[in-house]
Amino acid sequence: MGDPVPDSKTPAMAAFGLVVVGIVIAAVQGLVHGSIAGGIIAAAGAIPACFGMWKGIQQETQGTLAISVAAVLVSLAVGAILIILRVINWLH
Repeated sequence: MGDPVPDSKTPAMAAFGLVVVGIVIAAVQGLVHGSIAGGIIAAAGAIPACFGMWKGIQQETQGTLAISVAAVLVSLAVGAILIILRVINWLH
């Protein structure tokens, strides 16, 4: 089996990619108005990021673990903000 370390950051990068896609979807709808779909997609980035955390723990690589933890936090925060902004927009 080959060295798995070079691919260990891929799940975190996928998570950040989903966050970017979520922000783009929200921007199309008006970023300050938020977006349910964009929020869900951004928050879904936590799934590959959690897998990246697991890989980081298994490989005992702190860099992979740190990037994956950051990806989880960013994914959930951006997803929540986009959804909350949309709900606030509906209430007005």
